[in-house]
Amino acid sequence: MQKKLKDRIAIVTGAAAGIGFATAKLFLEEGAAAVAICDVSGERVETAVAALTPFGQVRGHVADVSKKEMCVQLAEKTLAEFHRVDILINNAGITSDAQFYKMTDEQFERVLDVNLKGTYYMSKAVIPAMMEQKYGKIVHASSVSAYNGNFGQTNYAASKAAIAGMTRVMGKELGKYGINVNAVAPGSIMTDMYSAVPEEAKQKKLASIPLRRYGVPEEAAQLIAFLASEEAAYITAQTITIDGGFN
Repeated sequence: MQKKLKDRIAIVTGAAAGIGFATAKLFLEEGAAAVAICDVSGERVETAVAALTPFGQVRGHVADVSKKEMCVQLAEKTLAEFHRVDILINNAGITSDAQFYKMTDEQFERVLDVNLKGTYYMSKAVIPAMMEQKYGKIVHASSVSAYNGNFGQTNYAASKAAIAGMTRVMGKELGKYGINVNAVAPGSIMTDMYSAVPEEAKQKKLASIPLRRYGVPEEAAQLIAFLASEEAAYITAQTITIDGGFN
């Protein structure tokens, strides 16, 4: 059986751990010719590249997606080496939680800079090449927080709701160029970011998940890989939830 991402060139942001790492690994297992990954930590990028290399061709980049020039450089380096970008996964994201009345301007702005502006900058960096080649798959990372407004996450929920809105518009505008744009909205996926949530809060959340368990990064990666493949060729402008039935 042919692998679903055979010979594709992909960029996955925030791929040193969690859902991004699981996605990069699955892409290689599904036949991607090369996957360029990025993270803000050079040490974490090196570790991820070493772990992913047995599965295929990986390129590691240190990049803060909130910086436009770094996004442009990542796209340019990938295009220079592989001459195309077929898939972009805008996975990079951060949290900086606080109740609204305690949240600082810096907390609010930093989360939107990384989560929202980073998604915008990376998409802008690859879309011209995708338009020229008349092909592209873009998958953004939204969150169930966009719908249910997790306590203490005004900044995060705002960024993820905005991404869902961007997805709808981008999908409608770019469809005529053969570009599919979708988003995934994970719920409680057991990543390093989620592990930092207090245990009491995690147990309360668990009781409200119909499947009575947390998700794992590999499950989110399967959904992302599906949306990045030809199996999802007629799906665009959608945000698909993966949360065990929580939302």
